[in-house]
Amino acid sequence: MATIINQIKPVAQGEITVYNPYYAEKRRKYLGHAISLYKQKHLEGARKIDGGEDIPFVASWNVSFLPADLTRCRIQFDDNSELSYEVMMATFEYVDCLIDVIINYHRHHAVDYAKGFYRKLLRFD
Repeated sequence: MATIINQIKPVAQGEITVYNPYYAEKRRKYLGHAISLYKQKHLEGARKIDGGEDIPFVASWNVSFLPADLTRCRIQFDDNSELSYEVMMATFEYVDCLIDVIINYHRHHAVDYAKGFYRKLLRFD
């Protein structure tokens, strides 16, 4: 089942507080929803390809409750095991990527990560 961003309910303020120091003020308004999405442990969407068809993906990750702990994210494209990738980053960084997913969804009605996430995933950064 595809992830529907609009149906995600924000987490309680107590869960948000520990993450607040890691984000600029303007990004904090998305934090409750991003943490809630993070706690779901998966995301389904499609990578937008300029001039081509979108490529569906399924991402999954472990959940840690401390922002500085590591989160390992695995993403598989087009239901093809040969198109599987993995990236590890601090939980607060990954939640920041999920904030980008939420912002992107509100702007373009598409579930996709930002380019920065893909740069980390493919080890261009």
